[in-house]
Amino acid sequence: PSVLDSFALLSGQLNTLNKVLKHEKTPLLRNQVIIPLVLSPDRDEEIMRQTEGRVPVFSHEVVPDHLRTKPDPEVEEQEKQLVTDAARISSDVAQKQIQSLNKTCSNLLEKISKEERESESGGLRQNKQTFNPADTNALVAAVAFGKGLSNRRPPGSGGSVQSGQPGAGAIIAGASGMQQVPMAGAPAQQQPMLAGVQMAQAGQPGK
Repeated sequence: PSVLDSFALLSGQLNTLNKVLKHEKTPLLRNQVIIPLVLSPDRDEEIMRQTEGRVPVFSHEVVPDHLRTKPDPEVEEQEKQLVTDAARISSDVAQKQIQSLNKTCSNLLEKISKEERESESGGLRQNKQTFNPADTNALVAAVAFGKGLSNRRPPGSGGSVQSGQPGAGAIIAGASGMQQVPMAGAPAQQQPMLAGVQMAQAGQPGK
């Protein structure tokens, strides 16, 4: 209720103010002159708050800019020159110039929108993934940590022959003897695989 009462009071005061301003005997506010009554070079917190921090002080330096009701003389002269030049142009010429300007603006807008579409499509092409992140992570984990690799050794790598072990000389002697001479301490399932060992491997110690 208190808010509604306050709102009703404000609404009535605003309506009264509007009636006073719209009355025919009320002079136009644009014809009135605002005169600063207090000028101070010190920082004014109230002005800072009202201007959202744009005007820290209300001094002799900023008053002419903030209370100016007319543009600068140079700007006023340029505006008068533009108005004079515009008055000299006939309606047909003005219409042609307007059409030319509209056409130029339309072409520029079309080019800008085309470039934006091309840049967006190029960005989408560049951002498109050409790989599977899951496969990449699996490969990195397998190479770096051995994740997913089996512990089973490949065929032929189970029993490496050292040159100092008994029977190594008989194995290295020749390929013909490799089929009959078993490797010392080797399991029985590795003996058939020795028959397939090449001559070049047989001549290298330690393999």
